[in-house]
This record gives sequence, C-alpha cells and structure tokens, in this order.
Amino acid sequence: QVELVESGGGLVQPGGSLTLSCQASGSILGIADMAWYRQVPGRERELVAIVHQGGITQYSDSVKGRFTISRDTVQNTVTLQMNLLNPEDTAIYYCKAEKIASMSEFYSELWGQGTLVTVSS
Repeated sequence: QVELVESGGGLVQPGGSLTLSCQASGSILGIADMAWYRQVPGRERELVAIVHQGGITQYSDSVKGRFTISRDTVQNTVTLQMNLLNPEDTAIYYCKAEKIASMSEFYSELWGQGTLVTVSS
C-alpha cells in the first residue's frame, strides 16, 4: 500500500520561510507528477505548485517567485520551499501524487493528510 506523509508545517512570522516535505512510502516503481495544494476553510483546494516526471515545474501566480518545488525521484519525495510568506499563505497544505505504479497496484492519484501552515505575527 502506498501512502503520502507530509511534514514541516507550523507557525511562521510574515516574511519568514518554511519547508514542507512529502514522502511517498510503499513498493513504488514510479510516480508521474507530484504537487502541493492548499486549502483555506470555506474555500476550494487550489494548486500551489507541481513538478512533472521530467522535472518541469509550474506554479500558481500567487506563489511564483516565492515558492520552489523540487522532487527526488529515487527517494519518492517532494519538497516545497516557501519564502517571503504572508498571512494569505495560511492554509492546510496537501501533497498529491498522480499515476503511481507500485509492485501490486496502480493508483491514479493519492493525497497526503495535510499539514497546517500559519503565517502570523
């Protein structure tokens, strides 16, 4: 069974930095895309950043230039480096993996449990 586990959330002051990590565990053969989403209560979940299997990255306009997504295809991890954080970045951040092939099963998508990021003074 494949699972995604996020870590790194917490409280940070405006202008500060935080790094989120997501580890995919299980007998994984390959993952197509890995991404970070975020959700504020009462609002839809939105894409923050995605890194495709070939390494191409895409960002939402609201985080472009401040956040950096990267992945390790051997360790099956994805990291989100967040700089110049502001209160509008406060949300639950979710890791998502798409098209996951494991030894026993194929998953179209998987989500992590979410990690809370709070930007406040």
